[in-house]
Amino acid sequence: MSDRLADQFFDAAIGILQRVRDEEGAAIEAAGALLADTVAAGGRLFAFGAGHSSLAAQDVVYRAGGLALMNLLAVPGVVGVDVMPATLGSALERVDGLAAAVLDSSPLRAGDALVIVSLSGRNALPVEMAMNARALGVRVIGVTSVAYATETKSRHSSGTFLKDHCDLVLDSKIAVGDAELTLDSVPAPFAPASTVVTAALLQAVVATAAGALADRGIEPPLLRSGNVDGGHEWNGRILEQYRDRIFYRS
Repeated sequence: MSDRLADQFFDAAIGILQRVRDEEGAAIEAAGALLADTVAAGGRLFAFGAGHSSLAAQDVVYRAGGLALMNLLAVPGVVGVDVMPATLGSALERVDGLAAAVLDSSPLRAGDALVIVSLSGRNALPVEMAMNARALGVRVIGVTSVAYATETKSRHSSGTFLKDHCDLVLDSKIAVGDAELTLDSVPAPFAPASTVVTAALLQAVVATAAGALADRGIEPPLLRSGNVDGGHEWNGRILEQYRDRIFYRS
C-alpha cells in the first residue's frame, strides 16, 4: 500500500507541474522579465511568504544557482513553524495592519520587486502586503492558487484576494485544501504538493530572469555552491559587488 501511495503522490505532483509548465508559461516569462528589468534598473528583489508558503520564498534567497539580489522579507512569527505555539503564525496572517508595519520598517522602496507567496491568498497579511507594496511603487508578483478565489471567501475586509493586487499572478494550480490523496480508511485527505510545485515555479522564474539578463548582455548576479572549489571566492565577489542591494548579510 505504501509504495502505491508514494507513486500516486509523485504522479499527482508531476501532473500539477506539467499543468503549470503548459498553462503558466507566458506568466513565468513575464515574471522573469520583470525581475530582470528590476535588476537592470538598479532595483532590489524581495520574496515573502507566510507559514509553509515561506518555504518557497526562502528557497530563492541566498541560494546556490540563484540570484544573489533576492532578499527575504521576513515577518516575525509567520516565517515557518518555529514560533511557539505554531498556531500563532496562522493567527498573525489574519491581523489587519501587520503588513503596513512590516513594510514601514523594511528597506523596500519604489523600483523594487516583491514576490508574495500565499497558497490561498485570502488572508489579510498577503493581501495588504501586495496593496501597500504597490502603493510604494514596488512591482508585485503573486504566487497563489487562483482556485481559492472562486471556492473560498476572502478574510480581508475588502473581500479581495492576493491575486487582485498584483502586477503579475502565477497560478500554482493547487486544489483547495492542498491534499492530493484520499483513502476510504483515512478520514482526511493528505499529501500536500504546494511546496514542491511552488518552489519549482519560483525556480523557473529565477532561471528565466537569469536568461533574460544574459540576453541583454548583463551578467546575472548568481551565487555558486560553497561546496565546490572556488565557490566561496565567487560568492565573495558577487556579494561585494552588489552589497548595497543585499540585506541578508546584516
